[in-house]
This record gives sequence, C-alpha cells and structure tokens, in this order.
Amino acid sequence: MSYLETACSAAKQAGTMILSQMGTGQAAEKKSSRFDVVTEIDKRAEEMIRSIILESYPDHAFLGEEETFGSGKPVEQILKERSDRPYLWIVDPIDGTANFIHGIPGYTVSIALLCRGELRLGVIYDPCRDDLYWAESGKGAFCNGKPAAVTDAEQAEDCVIGTGFVSTPAYREMNIATMEAIGREFRTIRSLGSAALTLAYVACGKLDAFWEYGLSAWDVAAGVLLVEESGGMVTNTKGDPFRLWDRNIAASNAKVHSTLLPCLV
Repeated sequence: MSYLETACSAAKQAGTMILSQMGTGQAAEKKSSRFDVVTEIDKRAEEMIRSIILESYPDHAFLGEEETFGSGKPVEQILKERSDRPYLWIVDPIDGTANFIHGIPGYTVSIALLCRGELRLGVIYDPCRDDLYWAESGKGAFCNGKPAAVTDAEQAEDCVIGTGFVSTPAYREMNIATMEAIGREFRTIRSLGSAALTLAYVACGKLDAFWEYGLSAWDVAAGVLLVEESGGMVTNTKGDPFRLWDRNIAASNAKVHSTLLPCLV
C-alpha cells in the first residue's frame, strides 16, 4: 500500500473501534490540567495506529499525542529530536476526546506524515459521519473522494468562523479575550470540539476560517495540509508562516485572512 492508503486504512480501523466504544462509560483520567482528559480508548487507538503504520514502515518515526504526554517532554523537543528521520508520522488518536466521552459527534482520528520536515500527507477521519478527508502535497485535498475547496467569501460578515478551547487555562483566557473582536467582524462563531475537524471544514468550505491558541502538532498537522491544498491560507496568529511547533494558528479561505489577523492576540 502507498503511504496514503496506509494512513487512510489506519484512520478508518481506529475510528471504527472508537465509534464502537462511544457511550460505553469510558473512564477518563486527567492529564495536564483539570480540563485535559484521556481515556483507555485514546491509548488503544494510538497503539492500533502505531502497529498498522510501523508494520508497513518499521524504519519510520512515530509521534503520538498519548506517547508524547507520557514522555513528559515538550512536543517541540521531540520534533527536534526526530527531525533527522526521513519520515515522521504525527498522530492524534482521538481529537475531541471530550466529545467522545459525552457521546457528542465531532471527534476525529488525525494522521499526518512529514518527509524531512515537510508535510507530505494528512488524513482526518470522522467516524460518526463516516467522512474521510485527505490531502497530499501538490495533489489537492479531498473529502470522500471528491475534491475539496475553500469558500469564496470576501466579507467577514458573510463568514462563519471556528475556534476551540484547549485545556491550558492561560490559552483559554486568550481565546475568550479574542472572541469579542471576532464577534464584531464575523457573522458567527462555532466551536466543534476538534481542531482537526474544524480545519477539515475550512478545507471543504463548511467554515470560512479558524483560529485557536495553545494547540500542538498532532492537533493540526493533517488539517494544515488540507487547508493549504484546498486553496486556503495557514499562518500563526501573528501572520507568520505556520510551523508545526507554533502553538497558535489562523486558517482561512485566504480572502478574509487580513481581516482575521487583527482580531487575534
């Protein structure tokens, strides 16, 4: 199988398992803060994805959210430590764990592949809707096999913009502080509970833009490529080119990016 086929297969297998456990009363444990939780299903899904990928590509490096949390190392440090590897898979087994725990649709499996530090492919799977999003560098973005494209909206008042709330209290406060300025400019705001899914929605034109503070590489790696390959723009919240170790992100259809950035801190 190709890299893309392997990633899609891993995402769908993990997503099917996750969906089968929805509403079964999975116990959650705290991670980095009182807002940050993980379940045994997160861990099982990550192990499943790791096994599928490394069985096909045993010499590739792997970076999973739950593995990273267990190591106690900052993600920036781990990215640098593995930057010399030709291939690095970055995985979030359940992006939107709070949705999963509460039985709310909108959690996803996110898988990205870096080749010598450059995003080569990204896959996001929404098991509740059986929607599979993918992108390959230079080959476009797709949802369920159909080409994806960002919206054509040019005026902020015509735009629906997505955001989210990470577990770190300081970043949550930044997001809350920003919403007043966003609310004055944009039609309305949605928080889906999954950064990966929100980026996929920007890529396929369901949302016009997205911003969030305090994210990690596994939250956004696949979605960044989806947005870029569908004709959108991704930067950090200062407007600089986005790097995977950036914690703050702004993504849009490109046409409203200049309106979005001044609203952000």
